[in-house]
Amino acid sequence: MFYEEGATYHIFNRSNENLFYTRENYLFFLRKIKANLLPLVDIIAYCLMPNHFHILATVKPEGTIVNGQMQKLSFAIGNLTSSYSKAINKQQNRKGVLFAHKTKAKMLNEAKNDYLLSCFMYIHQNPYLAKLVDKIEDWEFSSFRDYAGLRDGKLPNMELGLEMVQISQNEIYDLTYTLMQDKDDEDFL
Repeated sequence: MFYEEGATYHIFNRSNENLFYTRENYLFFLRKIKANLLPLVDIIAYCLMPNHFHILATVKPEGTIVNGQMQKLSFAIGNLTSSYSKAINKQQNRKGVLFAHKTKAKMLNEAKNDYLLSCFMYIHQNPYLAKLVDKIEDWEFSSFRDYAGLRDGKLPNMELGLEMVQISQNEIYDLTYTLMQDKDDEDFL
């Protein structure tokens, strides 16, 4: 995938089985995101689900630099999923491919549009819509807790995220619950 500087992407991948078996697996994946992706993107939102992940990110100039024949961001995403797969294979004494597909990225052409807000909300609503939690803020592995002021996380660039979706931090909680999506996953994949 070729990533454009300054463009915003919905990056996602899924497995046909669990990606995360323990709390430590989720934390390990978040540390890998921090190490591999954060130098190359501003993360706007993220959510790790038991069998898939979502990242909404804007590409920094560093992400578009070509390293050999591949952009640094493409390489970093590949390294993230490959190294995580190897760790899970070792932990679970399994072999083979963990992710069902190559990681996909959908560019959101206009940074300030309704689709961006819908995608932002959908990513955060995912655990609730999947009936993993009764309240969105109860899901630990999402940037929603940061935006709701319940945690001071280091992954999301909240200032940029709020500017892009054109809402204030005070509005995020109520708006997220108000805009529960009536669309299915395919609208965002």
